[in-house]
Amino acid sequence: MTLDAAARGVESARSLAATVAIAAATMLTLLGISIGLFFNPAWVAFEQDRARADLWTGYTPQTVHTVTESVVAEVFLGPGTFAQTVAGAPVFNTRERAHMADVRRIVVAFAALVLAGILVLLLGGIRWRGRAWFWVAVARGAAVLAVGAVVIGAAFAFAFDQTFTLFHEILFPAGTWTFDPATDRLVQLFPDQFWTETSVAIAVVGLVLTVGTWAVARRMARRLP
Repeated sequence: MTLDAAARGVESARSLAATVAIAAATMLTLLGISIGLFFNPAWVAFEQDRARADLWTGYTPQTVHTVTESVVAEVFLGPGTFAQTVAGAPVFNTRERAHMADVRRIVVAFAALVLAGILVLLLGGIRWRGRAWFWVAVARGAAVLAVGAVVIGAAFAFAFDQTFTLFHEILFPAGTWTFDPATDRLVQLFPDQFWTETSVAIAVVGLVLTVGTWAVARRMARRLP
């Protein structure tokens, strides 16, 4: 092998690694935006009202919102004890608190990945936004995520129980995430309707974002060398 051939091989490997990194960063960024848009107090309160979490819990709607705002804030900011109370009584039992602690660990890890993806995308854009291959990589990442949004959205819309179960089996230890809606506040605060509608909404918005990103990236790629 000549030195020129070896150099071309190294350059090709670097280009492939950069392309994969930009595509993955695009996927993480778009996924983080799509999910982040719906895990805020306004959307959560709206969906809890639609799912009638107040009837499930026996709390007033305002109490439901107050407790949930505290829970959502603790998922992102800690400390992760989930010791919320209503009228002096704990909202969650030991198993529910342990599950929420697991949820927080996953959310923090995912948020770190999303932030890393955003950083890679920003740095890549600063260095390579004038190159067609950068925008091709962005388009490919968006296209893959668009397909995923369609598949996952359809799964949650038409086979919610099976998809929800599979999701939890992948992410959580067996026996730690099953709760009784008749007695456990966690699933009363966040009933199936909440998750069904939120999951479909995330998939729809994610699809719009990814298709839009794909279209813009393809247009940019055609204009550049």
